[in-house]
Amino acid sequence: MSTSKIPGLMRSSLRLAAHPASSKRPLPAHFATTTAPQYVSRSCKAEMAEVVDKSRPSDLFDLPPSISASSSSKLANSQATLDIIDPIVRRPDPLVVTPVSELREAENTQKQEKVGRPIYLDMQVLINSTSATTPLDPRVLDAMMPYMTNQYGNPHSKTHAYGWETEKAVETSRSHVANLIGASTKDIIFTSGATETNNMSIKGVARFYKERKRHIITTQTEHKCVLDSCRVLQDEGFDVTYLPVKSNGLIDLQQLADAIRPDTVLVSIMAVNNEIGIIQPMKEIGAIIRQHKGVFFHTDAAQAVGKIPIDVEEMQIDLLSMSSHKIYGPKGIGAAYVRRRPRVRLEPIMNGGGQERGLRSGTVPAPLVVGFGEACRLAKLELQNDHEHISRLSQRLNDKITQSCTHIVRNGDGTLGYPGCLNLSFEYIEGESLLMALKDVALSSGSACTSASLEPSYVLRALGASDENAHSSLRFGIGRFTTEQEVDYVAGKIVDVVTRLRELSPLWEMVQEGIDLKSINWSQH
Repeated sequence: MSTSKIPGLMRSSLRLAAHPASSKRPLPAHFATTTAPQYVSRSCKAEMAEVVDKSRPSDLFDLPPSISASSSSKLANSQATLDIIDPIVRRPDPLVVTPVSELREAENTQKQEKVGRPIYLDMQVLINSTSATTPLDPRVLDAMMPYMTNQYGNPHSKTHAYGWETEKAVETSRSHVANLIGASTKDIIFTSGATETNNMSIKGVARFYKERKRHIITTQTEHKCVLDSCRVLQDEGFDVTYLPVKSNGLIDLQQLADAIRPDTVLVSIMAVNNEIGIIQPMKEIGAIIRQHKGVFFHTDAAQAVGKIPIDVEEMQIDLLSMSSHKIYGPKGIGAAYVRRRPRVRLEPIMNGGGQERGLRSGTVPAPLVVGFGEACRLAKLELQNDHEHISRLSQRLNDKITQSCTHIVRNGDGTLGYPGCLNLSFEYIEGESLLMALKDVALSSGSACTSASLEPSYVLRALGASDENAHSSLRFGIGRFTTEQEVDYVAGKIVDVVTRLRELSPLWEMVQEGIDLKSINWSQH
C-alpha cells in the first residue's frame, strides 16, 4: 500500500513492523534515551495513539481503510514500534522547572557512556552562527518535538486550527526572546542566525539611508561577518572607520566620540568578543551615540545574550543580533532586534511574502522558533546559576594550568570579560600542534569560523600580540553542562602535552638556558 500521505512517524513505524529486523539498526544518539531521567517522554505508542485520536478528522491523513484506528493501536503495541523513537515530545508544565544541577549530572552520566568521544570545551556564547556552539538543552528539545510531529501547521496560515496553534506558539516564543533583552515583542524579527542578522542590520541600514549618510564605524575585533559586510559597503562607496582596541580588548570611548561625523549612519560594536570574551561598556557606548541624532547603534550580541544581562532600553541599542545555538537552542535560527520607537528603517536583503514586518521574507520555521524561545526562557531563568557555575569552572581551569606551567599569557582582561571564554597563549608552542596532541579534547585555536585558516588571529593581533603568541593560542569554552571532572581532566592533559612539546622545542631549550630570543638576529639560509 502507499504510505506517502501517512505522517513520517507512522510511516517509520509501518516500515519497522513490516521488517522487524530493521529495528536492530542503530538509531541516532538523541533518539536513544532522554538526557534527564525525570523527562520521561512519550513512546511511539502514545504518539501514534494521538495521531489516530478520534478528535481529529477521520480522513486527516488519508489512511487506507485497511488501517483503522483499532489496527493502528495494535500496530503501536508491537515491540518494534516501542523502540523506534524516544524523543522528548511533551512540553513540561511551565511551573515545574528541573534543577539544572540534575540535568548537568545526567549529562555527565551520558558523557561517560560515550566511549571515544572527546571532551567538548568549545562552547561559546557569542553572536555568530559561525563560531563554536552549545549542546541542545533537553528541555528545549522537549518543547520542540510537538511541532516536529503533530503540530506542523504553517504559522502564516490563517484559515484553520493548524495554522492558529502554530502561530500562537511562534508569538509566545517571540515574547520569550524579547523578554530576555528587555525589548518589545513587535521589535523581534526571526532570522537564520546572527550572521544573517548582522548582514541584514548593517547593509540594510546603510543602504536605506545612503542618499544622506555614507559613514559607518566599527572595530578591528568584530566578527568576520561584520567586517566582511563593512568591506562590501566600502566597495559600494561607503566610508568605514575601524576603531582600534586597547591591549585588554576594550575600545577607547573618546576615540569613538571623535570618530562620529555628521554623515555617520551606523556604529556597530560587539557586546562580547567571541575569541577573548571581553565585554564592551555597552551603556556608555549607547549614551555617546545617542548624543548624535540619526546615528544608529548596532551590536553583535550572539556571545552576550543569555550570558550577561542585556537591556536594549538601558543600553540605548537600536539593532541587535542574536543566535539560538549559542544559548543551548537549535541551530539555524536567530533573531534581529530592530527598534520601532524611534523607528529604525532598513532595506531588506531578502524579498518575498513579506513575513517578519517585510524585513525577512520566508516561512518561519516553527519548531526552531519554539526551541529558540524556550532556550531564551531558560537562559533568563538560569542566568545567575549559569554565571556562578561557569565562573567557578573557568577560574579552576585557569588556575590549574597557569600554576603548573610557565610562559602562559591570558589574552584579554579576565576581570572585564565573560568567564566562559578563556583564551590562553602557550609560548614556544604552535597552537595547531597542541590541538593535534589533544585528540580527546574539542578546542579551537580561535574563532570557529576562521579556524581553517593558518593565519594568526586578527583579534589577538589587534590586541598587540605577536604572531608567535597569536599562533600559540587556544580558546576554552565553558558552558552550562561542563563538569568539574572535565575541567580537571583537560587541565591535566594540557599541562602534560605542553611539557612534552616544549621538551621537543629548540626554542624552549634556549629560553631555559637564559637566551633572549628577541636579541637573536635570525638569518635565512
